[in-house]
Amino acid sequence: MTLDLPRFYKACNPSQPLKDQQYYIDFSSIRGNKIIRSLKRRIALISPDEPTCQLFTGHIGCGKSTELLRLKSDLEQEGFHVVYFESSQDLDMADVDVTDILLSIAGQVSESLEAINIRLHPGYFANLFGEIADFLQTPIELGAEAELSIGIGKITARTKEAPKLRRRLREYLEPRTSGILQSINKELLGKANTTLKRRGKAGLVVIVDNLDRVDFRPLPSGRSQQEYLFIDRGDQLRRLNCHVVYTIPLGLTFSNDCEILKDRLGGGVPPKVLPMVPVKQRNGEEHTEGMALLRQMVLVRAFPNETPEKRLELIPEVFDSGETLDRLCQISGGHLRNLLGLLLGCVMQDDPPFSRDSLEEVIRERRDYLLSSIDDDEWELLFQVMKEQTVRGETEQMILLRSMFVFEYRDREGQWFDINPVLAESPKFKSWSNPNN
Repeated sequence: MTLDLPRFYKACNPSQPLKDQQYYIDFSSIRGNKIIRSLKRRIALISPDEPTCQLFTGHIGCGKSTELLRLKSDLEQEGFHVVYFESSQDLDMADVDVTDILLSIAGQVSESLEAINIRLHPGYFANLFGEIADFLQTPIELGAEAELSIGIGKITARTKEAPKLRRRLREYLEPRTSGILQSINKELLGKANTTLKRRGKAGLVVIVDNLDRVDFRPLPSGRSQQEYLFIDRGDQLRRLNCHVVYTIPLGLTFSNDCEILKDRLGGGVPPKVLPMVPVKQRNGEEHTEGMALLRQMVLVRAFPNETPEKRLELIPEVFDSGETLDRLCQISGGHLRNLLGLLLGCVMQDDPPFSRDSLEEVIRERRDYLLSSIDDDEWELLFQVMKEQTVRGETEQMILLRSMFVFEYRDREGQWFDINPVLAESPKFKSWSNPNN
C-alpha cells in the first residue's frame, strides 16, 4: 500500500471542518452521550412540525463543525432541507448584534432556497433595503425583483469592514428588530416551509456554526457581548419559525445566568456540550477505546479506503513505531484540532514515516508557546484543577478553558477536567506533581 502524500497532507489541515465523510470517525460512544443523535431526534422525531431551538457548545477545535456537518447529512436523509453555514464568514465576531445574526440567517436561507429554484421576495425587505440605502447615503444597487440573498449580501459586504457604517446601520435597525423578525418568519421561513413540504420535504433546519467564536468583550452596559446576545436577547434569537441549532460560547455554561440562558434561548433545554475525546480515565489509567479511535482518526487520513484493522498494519508507513503514534494521540489530550495541528507540524518538518524525535520537537514548540502565556496565579489555578478535577465559576473558566490550559471530559459519573497534556510536560508542572524529585 502506497501512501498518497498530497491527499494525506490535505486531510491533515486543522483549520478546515471535516466535509469528506470517508475520514469521519464516530466518537459518540466515548463522549458521554450521543449528542448529535439527541439533536436529530428532537427535530426529526419529537417535534418535526413545531420549530425548535437547540444549543450546542464545546471547546473551539474539539470537532463541533464536523459533528454539525454529520447532523446536516443525517437530517437530509430524513428528508429535511438543511441550511448549514459558518457565521464567521458573514459577521465580525468582535462586533455582533442580534440584527446582524437575523439578517445573516435570512440571507443564507434565501441563497440556499434560490439554489433549488425557490425564490421569495419579501416586500418588507424590498422597502427596508431602499430605506437603508437612503439612511447610509451609500448606493446599494438593487432591482425591484432582486433576490433577498443579494440584497443582504451587498449590505453585509458594505458594513463588515466598516465599523462606523455598521454602527450607524445598527442604530437604524435596532428599533425595527421586531418587524425584521416578523418578516423573516412570515414572508421567508413560513413560505419556505410551506413550499418545501409541498415538494415532499420534511421541513427546514438552519444550523448556525461558529457563533461560539463571538468575542467576550465588555459592553458599555457592563455585560459582555456574549451575555448580551445569547442571554439578554436570547428570546428573539429563539423565535425563528423553523428548526435552528446555534453554537454558543462554552463559557456561558459556567455563567451565573446559565439558567436564564437555558430558558430564554434554549426554551428550557440546556446546551449540549461536546467534550474532548478521553485519552485517559479519571484515575489516570489509559482510556483504551478513546486511544483506539484517535489512532484511527490519524490513520484514516492516510488510508481512508482501508479497514481499521488494515490501517493498524500500515502504521510503519506513517510513523517509525506504534509508540510514536500513541505519543501523538496522548499529548493531544483528545482535542481534535490540536491532534491535527501536531500532526501537521510533523508533516511540515519531514515526509513520513515520522520519527519520534521529529514529533518531540513539535511537542516542545507547542509546549513553549503555551508556557509563555501562563503567569504564577494561573499556575495556582491549574494546580487546583488538578487536585479537584473541576473548574469553578466564570473566572476560572475564562482563564483556563478559553486559553486551552484545561480540557473538559465526560464519563458515566459526569463532568471532569484535566490539564492540557502539553503543559504537563513543563518542568514547573513536573516539580509540583513530584515534589520529592
